[in-house]
Order: sequence, then C-alpha cells, then structure tokens
Amino acid sequence: MSYLPFGKGEPNMAWIRSAVAALVIMGFVAVKGLAARSESARRTAGMAGESRDTARPPGYVGSSQCRVCHERFYQLWASSHHGLAMQPFTPDFAKTELVPQTNDIVIGKYGYRAETAGETASVHEKGPEGEKKYPIHHVMGGKNVYFFLTPMERGRLQVLPVAFNVRTKKWYDTTASMVRHFLDRTDEPLHWTDRLLTFNTSCHGCHVSQMRSNYDFETDSYDSAWTEPGINCEACHGPAGEHIRVCKEAPEGQPPKDLEILVINRKSGYDAHRVSAQCAPCHAKMYPVSTAFVPGDRYFDHYGLITLGHPDFYPDGRDLGENYTYTSWLMSPCIKSGQLDCLHCHTSSGRYRFKEPEAANGACLPCHKEQVEKAPEHTRHKPDSEGNRCIACHMPMTEFALMRRSDHSMLPPTPAATIRFKSPNACNICHDSEDAVWADKYVRQWRKRDYQAPVLHRAGLIDAARKHDWSRLPEMLEYVERADRDEVFATSLVRLLQACPDNRKWPALLGALRDPSPLVRSAAAASLDPIMTEGMRAGLLAAAGDAYRVVRVSAAASLAGFPQDSLETRDQERLRRASEEYEAMLHVRLDNWSSHYNLGNYYADRGEAERALAAYATAMRLDPSRIPPHVNAAMVHARRGENAKAENLLRLALRSDPKSAEANFNLGLLLAELGNRDGAEKHLRLALETDPTLAQAAYNLSVLVSRESLSEAVDWCRKAAELRPDEPRYAYTLAFYLNQAGDMGGAKSVLKDLIQTHPSYSDAHLLLGTIYEKAGQLEQARDVYRQALQNPQISERERYQLKLKIRSLRGR
Repeated sequence: MSYLPFGKGEPNMAWIRSAVAALVIMGFVAVKGLAARSESARRTAGMAGESRDTARPPGYVGSSQCRVCHERFYQLWASSHHGLAMQPFTPDFAKTELVPQTNDIVIGKYGYRAETAGETASVHEKGPEGEKKYPIHHVMGGKNVYFFLTPMERGRLQVLPVAFNVRTKKWYDTTASMVRHFLDRTDEPLHWTDRLLTFNTSCHGCHVSQMRSNYDFETDSYDSAWTEPGINCEACHGPAGEHIRVCKEAPEGQPPKDLEILVINRKSGYDAHRVSAQCAPCHAKMYPVSTAFVPGDRYFDHYGLITLGHPDFYPDGRDLGENYTYTSWLMSPCIKSGQLDCLHCHTSSGRYRFKEPEAANGACLPCHKEQVEKAPEHTRHKPDSEGNRCIACHMPMTEFALMRRSDHSMLPPTPAATIRFKSPNACNICHDSEDAVWADKYVRQWRKRDYQAPVLHRAGLIDAARKHDWSRLPEMLEYVERADRDEVFATSLVRLLQACPDNRKWPALLGALRDPSPLVRSAAAASLDPIMTEGMRAGLLAAAGDAYRVVRVSAAASLAGFPQDSLETRDQERLRRASEEYEAMLHVRLDNWSSHYNLGNYYADRGEAERALAAYATAMRLDPSRIPPHVNAAMVHARRGENAKAENLLRLALRSDPKSAEANFNLGLLLAELGNRDGAEKHLRLALETDPTLAQAAYNLSVLVSRESLSEAVDWCRKAAELRPDEPRYAYTLAFYLNQAGDMGGAKSVLKDLIQTHPSYSDAHLLLGTIYEKAGQLEQARDVYRQALQNPQISERERYQLKLKIRSLRGR
C-alpha cells in the first residue's frame, strides 16, 4: 500500500487498494436447466450448428462410437438431462416443445418476439434503431426453461433476451428473471448482450463436451468448437479411443484385462469424495485453478469454491441466488461421513433413482434405516403425505430464475433462521399460509434437542462478518479453530476476516493453514501477510508446497511481493513452482476481466509496474465498467509520480459508478496531494456516503477539515478511531484535535486508553506528557515518560526523545 504525503507536518494519507485480497474470485457457473428430449434433434455440432470434427481432441471419438457395444446405456444417456444439455434448434423441436409467442416482451425501449415457425427461427427486435433479427441456432435447458443462443460478432454465442418457461408454457424476459432479491442491496437485470451471458465464456463447457473456447486474446474473439452438444460419455469416462481399440483387438470371449477406460465409482476403488468430484466442476459455483482436470482427480487440485461470503447465499448457507450444488453439498453430514456420493441418488446421466413415490425414502437407506421404517413417527406427517418424504424436509426445493433446485445440505428445517435471516425453510415452503414463528413453535415442540442453535450461531457469525461487525470476533476465531467446525463456514469466516482490521485474528488464521480441509487452508493462505511476522512467512512457504494446488496458488499470491532472494534455496524453489502454477491459473480464463485484474495485482506486488499496467489495461478493455482495475492502475501510476494518469483513471471509474467508495476515496487523496482541498473533501465525503465504515476516509477527512472546523475534525476522527481501534494513529490524532479544541480532559482520557492498548506507541506517551506539562502537572508528565521508558519495545530513537523530555523537566 502506498502513502501519499498530504502536507508538511500533517498525517499521511494512505491509498486503499480496490480489493483487500489480491485475488478477485469470480464464480464461473453454467446455465442450468437440462431436459430429456428426442434423439432425432441431436447431431454433432459446433459454432452455429456446423460440423466441427476438427474440434475433437486426441483420443476422443464421440458418443456414437460407444453405441455399438452399449446400446442400452446409450439410449438412456441420449434422452437424459446430460445428453440434451444443449441441442441444435430444429423445426421439429419448435413444434413439439414450444408454443408461439403472441406478444412482444418489452425490455426498456425495445420489444422482442421469438418467431419459431418455419424452417428457421429468430428473435425479432424492435427499437429506436429499427428492426433486427437474431437467428436461433442452439437450445439449452428443458427441465425448467429453455434458453436460446444466437451467433454474434467475433464468434460469440449469446443467450437471447427471451426464454421459454417449460412448466407454464410462457415466454419471458431472460435477464429480469435472474435479478436477486437481496436484503441489503439492490440488483439490476443485465443487458442480454453482457459478457456474463456469452456462452463461450460463462457456460464454461458444461453444456457441450470437450469444448475448446479457442479465444484469441489479441482480437477478443472466439473460434469455439466442441466434440458434440450435451455432456457425452467421454466427459465422465475420459477418451474412449484406446478403449475401443483394445476391445476390438481382443479375442472373442476374452475381454482385455485393462479396458483403458475410466470408471469412477466406489466399486472401482474410488472414495465417495473422488466419485462426487467428477460431477462438481459443472455443479458448483467455482473458479478454475487449472485446465487439467480428468475424472478421478481431486476437486481442489483443479478448482476453488465460492462460499458464504457471496451474497447469493443466505448467512445460514441456504440458496438466495444460483449456487448450484457443491457448496451446500459439502455442508451435509451425510457427505462428511464419507459414505455418500452423487451416484447413490443419481445415475451417471443425471436421472434421480428414487423418483417413484413408493421408493422415495429409499434414498436414505441403509444409513437411516430406523427413521425410514418409522417415517411418520420421525416426520410427524401422515404416511402418504408429501411431508413424510425425507427430501421434503431435508432437501427442500426453492426457485431462482424460474429454475427449481434442491438444497443439498440435507440439514433439517430451521425456521428460526428464517425469522432471523429471512432464509427459506422446508416447513413454510409447504405450509406457505403460515409464518416461520408458527413453524418454529412446532419443531421446538417435536424435538427436545435444540438442533437449530448451532445453525443460528454459525450463521450469526457469517452475518456479523459480512456486515463488518467485529464485536463477535472472539467467537469467529473460536469457531475457525474448533475441531468440529464446518469447512464451508470456517472457509467463509476466514475469507470474510480479510476485511477485519483487528490483529487478534492472526493466530487463528495462521493456525488455519494446518486445517484438514484444503478449502480452509487455501482461504487462510490467501489471508496472510508474509511481511508481518516470521511465523506467517514460514507458514506461507510451507503452504506453497501443500499437497493441493488450490492451497499452493493461494500461498503464491500472498507471497508475490516478498523478496525471494532472502529465502533459502529450498524455499525459493518451492515458491517458484507455486508461482508458476498461480500464473498458469490466471491464464486459464483470459476472456474474463478478473483474470487480467488479478495478473495486474500479481505483477504490481512483484514491482513489475509495466506488466501490471498492461494487465489492468486489458481488464478495462474487456469490461470498462469494472472499478477495481481502474483504481489499482491509478495506484501504480501514482507511485510512479504520474498523477495526471492516475486522476484520469479514477475519474473514468466514477463515470461508471459515481458512488464507488474506492474510486472516490483514492481520488480524494490524490486531489489532496495536488493541493485541491475542496475536491479532496468532496470525494472523501462521497466515499463515506457509500461506505460509512471506511475508517481511512473518515480519518483523512478529519485532517482536511481540521483547519476550518476543529469540532468536525474531532467528530470524523472519533468515528475513524471507533471503526479501527487497532489503528493507534487514529486515536492519537483524535486526542491531538481534542487538545487543540481545548478539551484536555477528553484528550488525556483518549491517550490513557491508547497507552493501555498500544503501550509501545511512543507518540501517545509524548503527547500525554506534553499536555500534563502545559497544565503544570510536571510530576504526572515525568511518570508518563518514565513509564514509557520501561517498555522494551520502545525504539532507541524514541527513548532518546523521552529522555530529553525528562531532562527538560529538571529544575522546573
């Protein structure tokens, strides 16, 4: 973090980096909603439905080659959710699956209507510029909705602005349905041409097989291709070319000992976590760490995971937006037991094995035999009722963007969490005419054990951390350190604690590097600062050699700015390898702005200013609306003395978001250095309007206004000191202004408290002694200086100043 001097004799103002963590994690997810439809609609297709055999990677042969020997499985797959994850749009599909759209869907100044009759189909746009047609080439989904794709400029395949609701048979506005209803912020629908709705990047290969985005960085264009639409056999079994060869060459009746094919299940010797890991890449809100995943690999060697710091989750872990499955899956006691994998309930083609009513509770066998055999006694519902099904209470279904999804945490209903956090609960999903207080009364009557209490406790910690309420910090740290902590909640707290300014957090975060979960360890590695202590540096260097890649890359990111020439050869080599993995990770998604932004942060931390600026510039080119690359590029320019460039970037950021706290704050500091006090004050006030918890802005605003209004300076500095009790400079400056305003009693009280909490902060001793001197209380002044000298942490220079003070009092 750089410091910009504000003026001679006045406290320095520190720029604030746009992201507290170097790594901005973007959750990459696929548009879900898959359905079973006729095989006649399928054919090998690439961009715009053209045949692309050249897209086939070595060893991959396509699902049709599996059919010769596996006809039954082929038929089950071909009509499954996986088999029809995406399909070409055809007239037959339109006739059997859709109804005509009779009225335009109005979005802003534009009207949209899908015309699906005839040999070709398109979406018609009517607007101020006239009319335009967008041809429909592909269809995604079908379980809940159908999305439609059209080819755009530079090879983009874009989700169209109208979609089809399978259940109601109605057309609707695609992006309006995706608006999240947050409690603490507002969400706006994206424009349908936004990059987040570009198939080539956002859908990330989860609707087609062996996808190659073929993104050209220089031209920002795609030549994407895939083996075939849908999730094919080889997506889970690996390339089948060698398998087919050895089977064909084997004598009749003598199958080869090695079938040269992956079969990832428990019978093949894989544990439950490895079995489920083959599903997780597409069924998780994740970020890629490598491109090398093959079925059977460990998930956290190739992916990271979004957790409860993200607003798409309620604090108790229930779904608010679209999170897919894997985060809540890891919260399930059944998964923690190591006895349950995805294939217990689902076939490899995605079908649910226990769909028939009479088999519904069989999903919970054999582990919960007693409850299943006495289900009405356990559920308190009639035998033939919906409430007597295990999944009705333990896997309730909620809806987002018209897509229904089951909660895979498998936790019991918690209406008390609904009361406190507004999250959904299974009781009121069924009994929607009643409220959560009614439901809470019944579950407390039915269950002697207060099973809701642990949920409320950990969710309350997440809620407080999200709000930067650190009054519960000791509880947060205790939870992270507990042996029985939940890894998703612990990871979430560790990530959220990055924003906590209290130094009491460090031992717990350092200890989290030794957590059994690579997810927790990776969060801890991303949170630590190697400059602070030898213990942190040693911990991060050890993490750079962790068994899991997701931990190693996090450690490499944190160590990016640490001088490697001071390390032993062994540590240098370990860090070099981890850094190479981290850079490779940041090159996985070069069509996403955050990859270049993170590269910019990495290069900036390493002191490579030119490379950092180039990376930030690319991030801004890919998405000009993003604030972080503007702010951090401005910081690099400011460090180089290029203030005009820094100011221009910050003003560009404010055109995109006039309320950005980071951009306003840093522009305020820059203008202050340039002597524009009025402009600096304006932007610091704007920063505080957006983020009232921004202690740095409150402190620097107090410095700015102190010449004109000491009372306002006191108010702002008091706010900064209350927000950051760990920052002694804020309390010291508050005491300084109180003393200047004539409130010596208030100043002395603040300084005494500061000396208690920060006994080695010598300026506090010196100011308190000076106040006593001016009041004629010389003995009290001597006591303050002598007390300071007894502190071994006081530096020699500071000791010299204190001794001079004592000498000056002799004879007085």
